[in-house]
Amino acid sequence: MMTKPTIGFIGLGLMGGNMVENLQNRGYEMVVMARKQDVLDAVLARGNARVASTPKEMAEACDIIMLCVTTSEVVESLVYGDDGILAGIKDGSVLIDFGTSIPESTRKIGVDLAAKGAGMVDAPLGRTPAHAKDGLLNIMAAGDETTFNKVKPVLDEQGENVFYLGALGAGHVTKLINNFMGMTTVTAMSQAFAVADRAGVDRAQLFDIMSAGPSNSPFMGFCKKYAVDGISDLGFSINNANKDLAYFLHMAADMGTRAEIAEGTSNNLQAAMDAGMGEGNVPEIFDYFMKLNR
Repeated sequence: MMTKPTIGFIGLGLMGGNMVENLQNRGYEMVVMARKQDVLDAVLARGNARVASTPKEMAEACDIIMLCVTTSEVVESLVYGDDGILAGIKDGSVLIDFGTSIPESTRKIGVDLAAKGAGMVDAPLGRTPAHAKDGLLNIMAAGDETTFNKVKPVLDEQGENVFYLGALGAGHVTKLINNFMGMTTVTAMSQAFAVADRAGVDRAQLFDIMSAGPSNSPFMGFCKKYAVDGISDLGFSINNANKDLAYFLHMAADMGTRAEIAEGTSNNLQAAMDAGMGEGNVPEIFDYFMKLNR
């Protein structure tokens, strides 16, 4: 790219806010939307940024529109509303969805954008908000290859590892599989610590034994930090984990199959949410298992 594109960004939470700061530090002109005034003030204070009043206004002003929001439903509301992205998108512009969405929804949006001459890339993220601030995310990108190549220079400034996975939707498929594996692992390991405690086995000793073998993993470390050390720092809530498991199950059903292990994990996460634990990080499901009776 000879000149830097103007970038619109919706979803300035911990991850999105740090992504915007990274892009501003690299000289991109930003157009943003956020509900909280203090968040907007922080972006504007760094300069070379302005606020859009609607997604349509943002789409009319930007070459690339980036979303980092919570659900497919939110993405669709931003795209299809009366003042939505689809109503204002320019020919040749690209929409990038960094969130975790239902692949079927992503593909539908892609078709509707293509009818307006615009492209779409689904690019869910790995790693943490701290990595986002430094442009060191893992990015699982998919879409038409020409469209992907068009935005790859910007993705390279946001991610240390940018994976191209093929046709639109493949990024969200991969992310849902990744989160199914991760959240199932954390749930199982958390219950292992709880069962050990009930059996009179020292939790720290259990970790020493299990971590000396093939069960060792960063996820085990997160679970040990909470179940043994009382430190909760995975940074991914039970609410979000259960949302992603629901999307995984939705995807499996669309494929004509059933994911029974995911059903079990989802049942555990939902039970923890029903117990008022939804805002806690996923390893905190250990507390639910400690109280679980027949």
